[in-house]
Amino acid sequence: MPEGDSVYLVARTLAARLAGTTVRRSDLRVPRHATADLSGRAVLGTASRGKHLLTRFSGGLTLHTHLRMDGSWTVLAPGKVLPRRVQPDVRVLLATTGGPGVADGEPGPTAVALSMPVVELVETAAEGDVVGHLGPDLLGEDWADGGAEEAVRRLSARPERAVKVALLDQRNLAGVGNMWADETCFLRGLDPWTPVGEVDLPPLVALVARMLRHSVEVPGAYQVTTGDTRRGRSHWVVGRAGKPCLRCGTTVRVRAEVAGDPEQRRTWWCPRCQPEPAVRAVPGRRARG
Repeated sequence: MPEGDSVYLVARTLAARLAGTTVRRSDLRVPRHATADLSGRAVLGTASRGKHLLTRFSGGLTLHTHLRMDGSWTVLAPGKVLPRRVQPDVRVLLATTGGPGVADGEPGPTAVALSMPVVELVETAAEGDVVGHLGPDLLGEDWADGGAEEAVRRLSARPERAVKVALLDQRNLAGVGNMWADETCFLRGLDPWTPVGEVDLPPLVALVARMLRHSVEVPGAYQVTTGDTRRGRSHWVVGRAGKPCLRCGTTVRVRAEVAGDPEQRRTWWCPRCQPEPAVRAVPGRRARG
C-alpha cells in the first residue's frame, strides 16, 4: 500500500500538470458514476489527505480516489496515448485543454487512473464525508497548528494497543504506512508490539512527521531512512528479513501480518535493537518470529 508521502507526491504532480486546465472529455469507468460528465469544468487542483486524493473542479465538485494496494495515476503529455495492454485497467480518464505550456484551446495533458479501487464524486463542501474521520495529516498544511498534539491525544486514547497497530490507524494520524511504521519503531528502539501506554509518544510522533517531510522535500531522500541510497541499504529493517541489522548485526526478523490489519501487512524488526520490554517477556512465552 502506498505511504502518505507517495500519495502527497502524486497529488503534487497532478496539481502541477492539471491545475488551470479544462476538462474536454471525461470517462469514469465505475458503475456508480459511469454516466457522469465533467466536460467544461475547470480543474482547480489536487490535494492529498493522508492516503486519499481529492481532485477539485469548478462548480463545487470533487473526485475522491484512493490507491490502496494497486491503484495509480499517470499524466500523459498532449498527443500521447496509453499502451493497449493497460487499457482494461483504466478507471478514470480526464482529457483536458490548456494548462502550463499549452495554448488556450489546444489539447492539454490527459490524466488516467489505473486499477483504482476507490473512485467517487462528492460535493466539495462534503469532502468531510470521505476524509473527515482521518486524524491529523502528517504532511498537511495545518500539521504545525496543533497536529502533533492532536495525534498524541488520539494515540493515547487506547493505551493497550500495540504501537505499530496504532500508528497504522489513519484515525490517529494520517499518512503512516507499513514501511514508515516499522522504520519509526526501529529508530525509537521499540518492539512493534509494545503497548502505546508504555511509549513516549511526543518524540515518536515528531520523528515520523520529520521523516515524511524529509522524504518529500529533499531530492534523493524519498523513503530513505538510513541515509544510504545503495540497493538494499536504504531501510533499517523493512525488506531485510534474514539479513544482518545494519546497526548491530543481529538477524532481522519478519512476522507475516499485523494483528487486526485487514491488509495483513508484514512487520520487520531487529530483536536486539528493539527488545521486548522485560515486564512482558514472561517465562514460557513464545518468542516472536
